[in-house]
Amino acid sequence: MVAGVPLFCNEAAQGSNSDGVSEGQSLLRIHRAIGHEDLFMRDLIFVSLEDWDEVWRRNQFLCSEWLERFPGMRILFVGRSRDYSHAIRTGDWRGIWQPGLQSVPEFPGLSVLRPSKWAPNSLSFCRPWNRFFFAAQVRSAARSLGLRQPILWINDHFAWNLAGQLGERALVYDVTDDWTQMPSIRPAERKRIEAADRELCRRADLVLVCSRALEASRVSRCRRLERVANGVDASHYVSVAKQPCREAGEAAVFGYLGTLHPDRLDIALVEALARRFPKGRVILCGPDYLGAEARSRLHGVPNVEVRPPVPYREVTSVLSEFDVCVVPHLCNAFTESLNPIKLWEYFACGKPVASTPVAGFSDYPDLVHLGGGESGFLQACQDALMEGGRLAARRIQEASEHSWTARVMQITEIFRQEGWLAGGAWCQRGLGSPSRLLEVGSSVGAEVCHG
Repeated sequence: MVAGVPLFCNEAAQGSNSDGVSEGQSLLRIHRAIGHEDLFMRDLIFVSLEDWDEVWRRNQFLCSEWLERFPGMRILFVGRSRDYSHAIRTGDWRGIWQPGLQSVPEFPGLSVLRPSKWAPNSLSFCRPWNRFFFAAQVRSAARSLGLRQPILWINDHFAWNLAGQLGERALVYDVTDDWTQMPSIRPAERKRIEAADRELCRRADLVLVCSRALEASRVSRCRRLERVANGVDASHYVSVAKQPCREAGEAAVFGYLGTLHPDRLDIALVEALARRFPKGRVILCGPDYLGAEARSRLHGVPNVEVRPPVPYREVTSVLSEFDVCVVPHLCNAFTESLNPIKLWEYFACGKPVASTPVAGFSDYPDLVHLGGGESGFLQACQDALMEGGRLAARRIQEASEHSWTARVMQITEIFRQEGWLAGGAWCQRGLGSPSRLLEVGSSVGAEVCHG
């Protein structure tokens, strides 16, 4: 805690803490504590489940916030491997010939590594070799960048073997989905994931989770566990929030922005929604992991549009088409483990939201039209369509209280408590002064306090 005030802890989703201190005031105290102690974020090795690309997820938001708040910080972002065995089997060589280690001009201090993987993990005897060469490539990249006592952040459970191999100051395991609960996963794969997850929970100095379900399922296995929900940059969506409401008589557009996955998306509900509003449109936009059958069913409905993912900078143009933001998710243990980023993105737009009663959205029955089953979900969509924008201001206000800046500073305060931040001689690399950090902290606090 800072100045005797508990800072966020596991109640990160709340706009103020138990002592009535606002999120903005807490942020300022974190910044001042770090700044006055001349502390800065260490180098970070960030092992991600996804690549650093134009479709932004939790990992990109966290890293970009740290790079902005701590000038001079260095991050080695480890993305998906360049899988040569898969390319040979499928003939898909996209991205294979790109350099393994690259800098990102838009983010000074950020380097992205895509290691090479030559053998298939489907052959069990190849897995130890793949782990060995993976660790060697990460170690080589970290050495070439001159990283010293980095914090090792693992989001990919299959990177458990990196623990203790990189001279890391601390190991952080960030769990964003409960992959062990995916209905479609093969039993052998589930066992591998469960073993990797248990090992990381055991070895990590800190385990972060984004949802209450993940917290409940893992808290007994960990030395320290903290819940850090996802967030949003509300200012990115201002142009959508200012749009006028849909005119009466116009054909309605129901839109979904997110991953199209068979364990998340209820195809039957999407079909039912399209049938219920035959003159309207249903837009599904995001990375597509659906099988051939599900994709064929959607393409067979004339007023359903399946669109490829768009870069983060273009997300607002897609959301601007929606009259109602929908979440036709399946209700299962896997979706219960999620804390969807789209919750905060939808709220930041102010638009009506209709959802099945899944994690995140079910926490806001006063701001989300909820309905289970086909009849319940269709009624929720009808109610959302008739809302008329009366809840828009409240949704936008709620989104403003869940910024990525707040999430990053919550994590940074945990690092400060654990003694993992750097100072003294380490800071002579030109990381910026405490006054710069305080200046940023003041602007952040004002932004959060005043929405």
